[in-house]
Amino acid sequence: MPEAAYHIEMPARRTSCVVFASPHSGRDYPAAFLRRTVLDDLSVRSSEDAYVDRLFDCAPEFGAPLLAAGAPRAYVDLNRSAEELDPALIEGVRRGSHNPRVTSGLGVIPRVVANGRAIYRGKLTRAEAERRIAGIWRPYHAELARQLSEAHRVHGLAALIDCHSMPHEAVDGIARGGARRPEIVLGDRFGASAASEIVDRVEAAFVAAGLTVVRNAPFAGAYVAQHYGRPSRGQHVVQVEIDRAIYMDEKAIRPNAGFEAFRTLLRDVVAEIAALGGSAETAVPLAAE
Repeated sequence: MPEAAYHIEMPARRTSCVVFASPHSGRDYPAAFLRRTVLDDLSVRSSEDAYVDRLFDCAPEFGAPLLAAGAPRAYVDLNRSAEELDPALIEGVRRGSHNPRVTSGLGVIPRVVANGRAIYRGKLTRAEAERRIAGIWRPYHAELARQLSEAHRVHGLAALIDCHSMPHEAVDGIARGGARRPEIVLGDRFGASAASEIVDRVEAAFVAAGLTVVRNAPFAGAYVAQHYGRPSRGQHVVQVEIDRAIYMDEKAIRPNAGFEAFRTLLRDVVAEIAALGGSAETAVPLAAE
């Protein structure tokens, strides 16, 4: 098992209702897992949101916690339901109703990485799947729920910024007809996971930094947004997808020459987002729920 299910960085003084989380940036690959996979060291990392936790690691400076996965996405996917078990990978799992994520091999225990490349030869036992869920998935989500509950208790609302990165080619279908290529995709499940004023403020923060933003296409939000987004109860989730080509070499999976500059640019974005519903001196007014 990875050494830690998650890492949490807390602010010296919690002044924000916002929680930043990075569920796919984990990079602690267990030796037993690497021996089991048929992929090489780079291929197995291809679905990882590499270094996203570092891009947002300034969040505690602005009064907001940062929760980051310890385990890699190829080992257990924290943006899936614990019930999304893949019968094509896990022994003893019955086929249920059609779930496109599971069918494509992207359940809670993934069968494939990017471009549909198989992780294993053969199946995993049900016991192994349950062990990963109990040791990694459940602790991460327990901590996420605790952080959101605390934010809501103190501020009367909670806003989760679920931080991800996307392959550069993911927005190829959008960047047509001379339109500027989107660099950020915000997902609110078409209004179901966050109030419009929250998403507007998040979008404005990225736009002010000179970034091109679109909403819900091609990523509207998955399990985390669906499960935790409860706008009518004052709990909001906005999924953020960043074009990996901006800050990393996608083939080598390492920061590129622009990494630090982009990380610096994101400081102002994070500061603006963290000001949502914060202390009286820094808060952005929000409409009553």
